[in-house]
Amino acid sequence: MKRLILFLTGFLFISEAFAQIDLTYQLPDEAILQLADAPAPPSVMIDSKGENMVVRKRRKYKSIAELSEEELRLGGLRINPVTNISSRERFYYAISLMKVGSRDEVAVKGLPENGRFSNFEWSPDETLMAFTNTTTKGVELWVIDIGKAEAGKLTPFKLNANLESPFTWFRDSRALLVKFLPEDKQALIDKKKAVPTGPTVSVNEGQKAQNRTYQDLLKDKNDEFNFEQLTRSVIYKVAIDGQTQKWKDAAMYRGLRFSPDGNFVMVTTIEKPFSYLVPYYRFPATTTIYDKDGKLVTVFLKEPLIEDLPKGFMAVQQGKREPSWRDDKPSTIVWTEALDGGDPENKTEFRDAVYELNAPFDGKPQLLFKTVTRFAGIEWGNDHLAVFYDYWWNTRLMRASLTDPSNPTKKPVLLWERNFQDRYNDPGRFVTRKNDFHTSVLEIDGSKLYLLGEGYGEDGVRPFVDRFNVKSMKKKRLWQAYGNDTLERLIKAIDIKKGLLLTNIQSQNIFPNYYLRNIKKGSLQQLTFVENPFKSIENVQKRLIKYKRDDGLELSAVLYLPAGYDTIRKEKLPMLLWAYPREFKDKSSAGQVTSSGNAFIYPWYGSPVFWVNRGYVILDNASFPIVGEGDEEPNDSFILQLVANAKAAIDAVDSLGYIDRNRVAVGGHSYGAFMTANLLTHSDLFAAGIARSGAYNRTLTPFGFQSEERNYWEAPEIYYQMSPFMHADKMKTPLLLIHGEADNNSGTYPMQSIRYFNALKGLGATVRLVILPNESHGYAARESILHMLWEQDQWLEKYVKNKE
Repeated sequence: MKRLILFLTGFLFISEAFAQIDLTYQLPDEAILQLADAPAPPSVMIDSKGENMVVRKRRKYKSIAELSEEELRLGGLRINPVTNISSRERFYYAISLMKVGSRDEVAVKGLPENGRFSNFEWSPDETLMAFTNTTTKGVELWVIDIGKAEAGKLTPFKLNANLESPFTWFRDSRALLVKFLPEDKQALIDKKKAVPTGPTVSVNEGQKAQNRTYQDLLKDKNDEFNFEQLTRSVIYKVAIDGQTQKWKDAAMYRGLRFSPDGNFVMVTTIEKPFSYLVPYYRFPATTTIYDKDGKLVTVFLKEPLIEDLPKGFMAVQQGKREPSWRDDKPSTIVWTEALDGGDPENKTEFRDAVYELNAPFDGKPQLLFKTVTRFAGIEWGNDHLAVFYDYWWNTRLMRASLTDPSNPTKKPVLLWERNFQDRYNDPGRFVTRKNDFHTSVLEIDGSKLYLLGEGYGEDGVRPFVDRFNVKSMKKKRLWQAYGNDTLERLIKAIDIKKGLLLTNIQSQNIFPNYYLRNIKKGSLQQLTFVENPFKSIENVQKRLIKYKRDDGLELSAVLYLPAGYDTIRKEKLPMLLWAYPREFKDKSSAGQVTSSGNAFIYPWYGSPVFWVNRGYVILDNASFPIVGEGDEEPNDSFILQLVANAKAAIDAVDSLGYIDRNRVAVGGHSYGAFMTANLLTHSDLFAAGIARSGAYNRTLTPFGFQSEERNYWEAPEIYYQMSPFMHADKMKTPLLLIHGEADNNSGTYPMQSIRYFNALKGLGATVRLVILPNESHGYAARESILHMLWEQDQWLEKYVKNKE
């Protein structure tokens, strides 16, 4: 009997160690809490002329109560069925206006109390701004008169904002097309109470349908019914004086796009049959052209259900795809068609062809040009000049070409052909302007175009403005930032001929604010004046460090030292390393520096920077390139390169004398979590790890993941070797797993963390699993985020700073 009592006592102790913990939401240490609770800065929308600014304020986080409101997950959508808007919508609560050049902020009059504002959109002439207000009953349409700083409600709470934008402006800026809930909308089926009428059966008859692991898909006929009821709308024309007129009967409207002259509307509707394999944007769809009064002109395109594309990132559907309006013409439709059957395995001289068709859309389509690789977009200029792009993922190739739209027989002129991961040699983006149709077209100055570049280089981030002559094919640099102690981002050109640019400037302790820069006059005018809300870390030491991997590959990271740290005495501190692996096809691009030591220190909710206030050295945004050159794929040597990256980072900081290399933690989110689990499994470099919202068993994503195109059956050894789950028996390092209960990211099901935790627990590892209720791939509720920070802080204090 005594032996039995001792056995039961021991069993109870073991059971308690493995049991769930009854824990309410916790708050992190005050040093972290004051940073996490700093107010969110306002966001600004500036008109194309650089005259008026709309300033919007929103709360930094949702509440867990908001996040727990009723939600339906259907066809890739997340919908609040009571209010009929995305259940994950982030709302603004205050709107004000500012004149460029003035510091006076004018509150908009007439706004509702306790407003929840979203879906902001300038009118074409930028004298008005439409937006929605979500009440407890539904979504209303409102409009702000910019000149009067007054807002008015146009409609009651009957808008349907469940499927993409709920409205679009007429080109004359005097009315909008608005999606309303249909009067014949039926009550939704409560799946918890519904009695099944039969099984759910899916069938395949020999086709290959290799799709990623999408989430929130339809699962049965009840889901199909609810999806249709929630996405059906009736379209009304709503004038800014409030008059309404029915424009189109109920359908599942996905897109409403006016032609540049406003005489036609391209309407895309979702059709049946639905799919249980892919999201709504791959359901059958019909694109129809109507005139502005709603009269049918032509049915332009009927797209089938897209479940069975060929394998590879470059696979596309056959037939017409991606119809749009030509921005420099009154009413011309442009679309693309694959010349290789949509299959990247087929070898052809040209991959795609681009066509156009003028109103009234009953003539013969005109071939504009063909692309060597997959068509990636076009910037229209005029009848004789446009710039189009094509690219190929597998080789990281991007091409830009000049074409003469009026003469399709004229061969396009190649402007550049480059590796799109090569940031140092990025020529920039072409400057555009608003034309008479209020659409964006290339800014053409005789034979010259203009380029705004980000300016990454070995000497830092130095944005630039270039002038490009399309005849001589030569560029001239007009201006470049110094970048010595600030980080500048060129937002857009207000008037490039006058040298006027909208830019954003920041430094380590100066919050990013908007400025007007005149590169001809050399003047700089500040537009916004947001103060640094993170005063407690303004004396933190921050700098960019560069180092090399064992194979000579150049790497970099941003290093943070606590305020007051003595770099002469060099106390050995614990360190938290945070990173995210990225795949490259060449070492040159992989070794480029894309971080800046001058960037503002912004501790967003997922940042490791909080712990610099807790006495840690922080190594953030550490380079973790995974390179595969030639026929070798990056993942062929994923683990070896991953460990080499980590060792190089630790060696670099250790050589500076700042850290105790026995007290180093590693963390990451999503693919960074996957990285973390692999590093703890395959190395002894770390004291502990933090893995948030990751995937750990690659056999659960058998048709590819991240940048991996090969399926499991083509590369089983790669999937096995890269899966921490498969090597759970090797885990000897404490690991904190955190996952959102409602993760909607492709591949990172919550099950990934749950199954991995069970495996680690069963094999005796030190592991803790935290599931955040109702949270998605990124976390939103204040309670969740503060608790996450508490969990991470407790883990680091126990297993890193105070490591036994």
